[in-house]
Amino acid sequence: MNKIKILIFIFLLVPLAAFAAEPGMPLDSAPINSKDNESLQRGAEAFVNNCLSCHGASYMRYNRHRDLGYSEPEILDKLILTDQKTGDLMLSAMREKEGEEWFGVVPPDLSVTARALGADWLYTYLRAFYRDDSTVSGWNNLVFDRVAMPHVLWKLQGEQTLVVETSEGKEIKKLHLEVPGTLTATEYDQYVADLVNYMVYLSEPIANYRRELGMYVMLFLFFMLGLTYALKREYWRDIH
Repeated sequence: MNKIKILIFIFLLVPLAAFAAEPGMPLDSAPINSKDNESLQRGAEAFVNNCLSCHGASYMRYNRHRDLGYSEPEILDKLILTDQKTGDLMLSAMREKEGEEWFGVVPPDLSVTARALGADWLYTYLRAFYRDDSTVSGWNNLVFDRVAMPHVLWKLQGEQTLVVETSEGKEIKKLHLEVPGTLTATEYDQYVADLVNYMVYLSEPIANYRRELGMYVMLFLFFMLGLTYALKREYWRDIH
């Protein structure tokens, strides 16, 4: 039943990916490393501190973070900010009705967003917010025009403004950092990279094990291919 729900959720997000990015908007390459547990831990803590208050990750349990090197007490101390238990699902602290009233739309569950939209899209999106007084939230985004989500990381990144230049009859949109945040541009890029790295892990926690198991399966099949060929030659030796 859970697999069916995940598939339905992916299909719902696929159209979002199609219209979210502006035509011709280049996406930056996200520095993803699924085996960097330190990055994944930093990303997990960034996620629960900045995303989980509005968005849920309802296909993930807290105790699964033991795969990232967390102990049970560390999960309780660093990842659970409510009275939930380590075996509970990572549910949003916001009710759906509240989300719809405040943002005009229920904030989506982020369990498989990285699989639906891609790491590069998320990495670019989280670094492309700028001030826009014409929107309800006061923020806009180069990747997702007039997005309902406010820039929750603005204190870290600072405030960017949109600069539109014209070159050879074409508009070129750029972002200028008007008010610096508490992090430098390099530090903020790393913060977002860790967060996106974790969201990629979140979308398929078993990915590393699946790849490792796949290698063993392939080696076994190659071994069986040789053994089967040798057995075939032995059976047909007298005939040929």
